[in-house]
Amino acid sequence: MLKIIIPTIMLLPTAMLCKPKQLWPATLTHSFGIALLSLQWFKPSMELTTSSNHYLGVDQISAPLLILSCWLTPLMILASQNHLIAEPMSRKRTFISTIISLQIPLTLAFSATELIMFFIAFETTLIPTLVIITRWGNQVERLNAGTYFLFYTLIGSLPLLVALLFMQTQNGTLSTCTMQLNQPTMMNSWTHSMWWFALLTAFMIKMPLYGLHLWLPKAHVEAPIAGSMILAAVLLKLGGYGIIRITMTLDPLSKTLSYPFMVMALWGVIMTSSICLRQTDLKSLIAYSSVSHMGLVIAATLTQTQWSYTGAITLMIAHGLTSSMLFCLANTNYERTHSRTLLLTRNMQVLLPLMALWWLLASLTNMALPPTINLMGELTIIASLFNWSNTTILMTGLGTLTTATYTLYMLITTQWGETPSHMKTIPPTHTREHLLMMLHILPMTLLVMKPELIWGIFY
Repeated sequence: MLKIIIPTIMLLPTAMLCKPKQLWPATLTHSFGIALLSLQWFKPSMELTTSSNHYLGVDQISAPLLILSCWLTPLMILASQNHLIAEPMSRKRTFISTIISLQIPLTLAFSATELIMFFIAFETTLIPTLVIITRWGNQVERLNAGTYFLFYTLIGSLPLLVALLFMQTQNGTLSTCTMQLNQPTMMNSWTHSMWWFALLTAFMIKMPLYGLHLWLPKAHVEAPIAGSMILAAVLLKLGGYGIIRITMTLDPLSKTLSYPFMVMALWGVIMTSSICLRQTDLKSLIAYSSVSHMGLVIAATLTQTQWSYTGAITLMIAHGLTSSMLFCLANTNYERTHSRTLLLTRNMQVLLPLMALWWLLASLTNMALPPTINLMGELTIIASLFNWSNTTILMTGLGTLTTATYTLYMLITTQWGETPSHMKTIPPTHTREHLLMMLHILPMTLLVMKPELIWGIFY
């Protein structure tokens, strides 16, 4: 564990002290080295948890998410170069340091075995994300978006802290390994339900659950490209990982609590997919599609079967790579046209023909075309939900249909149609951008060959 955390911490002095000309190459190669080093976590261990000490451990549930967050660090640095081209050197250094200081608590959150340490790392991710959104966002509304993001997350995490402290007094420990042996006993069902509600609130806001999602489109739209990538790919997954960890460790969730959450999650899949169909803003459309996909993950984690957990982890990894790639593509359009409005960025296929191929591949993975890992995740979740209750097939089926519709709407609107009169010439695409898309699509393609790497311990 420390062989990943220490090099990540050492990236901070590297970014601050290296020569100006070497800033991008040095931080990029260093972070890419960490990403390649983290791939050894895929190696299945004999024990369920490989611990470097009592507080940090990696098992087959956290390993895929840890690797995803390590993999995205160099990609964020790669994607942000053009965004920061006009900034002075000191601000470039600060930006890279902020990205790295977000990476450290993320690694700790996914590998913590003590729940209070997980909570501290979970909350620490707030600060760098807030700085990225409010300082490097493009629009005037970024402060408003930062306020939404901060208050939603803080209000949700207070009940979680109270529930964890209550658990500490009941059990005398918050170690996930010890708690499986000695599960908490609640006096009556009402207390038990309220305690579970407090535990799940923070994770539901982070996912986000439909109804608690209003901070997400705002944060995505106002964030710079690195902020959008890390938000969509990793920070939303913290919620799903938290739910899986807590529900696996503690007593089964009571029906009185899981039913309302599942109804909201499945209803959210349909509602947010429908909202996507009438979006005019490209980044907003991709943000709402994230809420739709996370609705399926919430429903799967609350079903609490082996299949549903497998599907949830698979879909989280698949969605992390797909949505990050879509945001990168939206950013390439935005950097050339300075507009996210769909009607003003039409017929890009003629102007940027090779980028149209990446748009097609990203759209096909987003709508879960066989044999992508997105399909594996969605199909496993839909099958486990159908096994749980037959009526869910109506919700998930309609959700899948609208997902395909809005993805095709996004692809057709950006790539075909009449070229707007104001777009006579635009700068060509760079090798850096194609490399960035390649590094998103390559892991997805390789995981199709061996998907059991991200199935967790449930297969």
